[in-house]
Amino acid sequence: MPPKTKKTEAKVVVDRSERRTVTGVVTADKMDKTVKVRVERVVSHPQFSKVLRKHYVCYAHDEKREAKTGDKVELMESRPISKLKHWRLVRVVEKAIAGSVTADARHAARPATPTKTT
Repeated sequence: MPPKTKKTEAKVVVDRSERRTVTGVVTADKMDKTVKVRVERVVSHPQFSKVLRKHYVCYAHDEKREAKTGDKVELMESRPISKLKHWRLVRVVEKAIAGSVTADARHAARPATPTKTT
């Protein structure tokens, strides 16, 4: 009976820059070095073929505090930085227009309520 031998496996080198990236809109920047980002995606309903907009919110580390509310940003996955932060800010893709940013970006995304006329 031949002796048991270990198979030599080639080690796979993981490139750290090959991490998942997403693009979203900053909804809050009140925290210290943290931004809250809303990431949207468009999916088609399998049965009704209606196009749906789904979203999720993630917290990202912003070391230089460069992202402001309403900015479009690119995030990259990272190791867990805190209880909620698992993303880091790569770059600000598009700055928000100064006149169009309201105090709360979520409020700006809601449809306007009809006004009463007498």
